Amino acid sequence: MSEKPTRRRGAALEEAILQAAVDEITESGFGGLTMDRVATRAGTNKNTIYRRWPNRLALGVAAYRRLAEAVRPPDTGTLRGDALELLRGANRHWSSPLGTILRELIAAAGGASELLAQLENRAEAEAAPWLAILERAVARGEAAPEALHPRVATVAIVLLRNEFVVRGVPSAPDEVLVEIVDEVFLPLVRIRSGTAPAP
Repeated sequence: MSEKPTRRRGAALEEAILQAAVDEITESGFGGLTMDRVATRAGTNKNTIYRRWPNRLALGVAAYRRLAEAVRPPDTGTLRGDALELLRGANRHWSSPLGTILRELIAAAGGASELLAQLENRAEAEAAPWLAILERAVARGEAAPEALHPRVATVAIVLLRNEFVVRGVPSAPDEVLVEIVDEVFLPLVRIRSGTAPAP
């Protein structure tokens, strides 16, 4: 007589559900993500999922967090070069299938700020590589410590996000990225550093 398989509990069960959600959202996007399909794929029931993730958006956010890779700050030797590389990487991300999932999540959450709240530490994670390149700029003498401010650090990525979320572009042209860096980000850094007059 064969033994019954051991019931998955705790972390093992959560991992199975989360992996099922990742597989579903990768195949069908957030629009195709359902608790029924995740439960079937994970070999569990909807009530088990709802005890861990209260709604479809929460599960979608958890799946996106699993999919999204941490951004490693570039090191080109200049603040402008680093900023452009970061922005170009973000542009590629937002233009990719993973970016499509992110835009669907933003729409479902009711806006970017609401989604960032759902993503818990995502706002800090988004600012981290920008603060890192600013810290290197300070060390090189390109910027003053006063420029190390989260709002200064994230202004470029927020403007890029605006291109996708508000204007609905499938990908931002490179000249837009250069304009964001040269006309907004770097002047703001210089103003905070006391090396340029405020407008």
